Amino acid sequence: MGIEEDGETHTHIQHPFSSSLASVSKIVHFTVRSDSMAEGSGEVSLAEVETAFRKFAVHGDTKATGNEMNGKNFVKLCKDCKVIDGKSVTSTDVDIIFSKVKVKSARVITFEQFTQAMAELATKRFKGKSQEEAVQLLYGLMAGKEPANIGVTKVTKASAVDRLTDSSKFTGSHKERFDPSGKGKGRVGREDIPDTSGYVSTYKGQGTYDSKVKGDE
Repeated sequence: MGIEEDGETHTHIQHPFSSSLASVSKIVHFTVRSDSMAEGSGEVSLAEVETAFRKFAVHGDTKATGNEMNGKNFVKLCKDCKVIDGKSVTSTDVDIIFSKVKVKSARVITFEQFTQAMAELATKRFKGKSQEEAVQLLYGLMAGKEPANIGVTKVTKASAVDRLTDSSKFTGSHKERFDPSGKGKGRVGREDIPDTSGYVSTYKGQGTYDSKVKGDE
């Protein structure tokens, strides 16, 4: 234990761990304060970026889990989120960096590898900014975003269905199954039903004899 004397006759005993505890207290206080400042500063959280990553990772692939992203969707994210501006960052730059961060034999990247790629793209996209500031600006482009043109496929399918179900465009035996209004003829349109009337198929006066007899009566 250390003994200190002040200017008067009082003696103070200093605990050997008091200085260490004070240091830890300062560090904890600083950390909490820093986190609070980050939460209220408007900075984009990594969770928001990961949400965007997952949305783009599963785009166009019903079997995708969202944990990994292929090169095609990586480029799409960069285009849709304006990471590619055609000047500072091009599609070629994005392809090169994707190949750089992925495992050599892999075709996809993880979210961790994605953040590495973004760190490299950030300084190219926002030249003159510090690494940290550039990354935050880049993340800001991605926050809350999702793949564009969602629903376009549905519209295409709808028009295709309309085209395939338009009876006026049918030919051959398919055309015979519908009347001019597009209404199905039912069994008559599907089967060759034999004519048992006794008339030949080309005879035009079927039924006129009975009408004439009734008229004479």
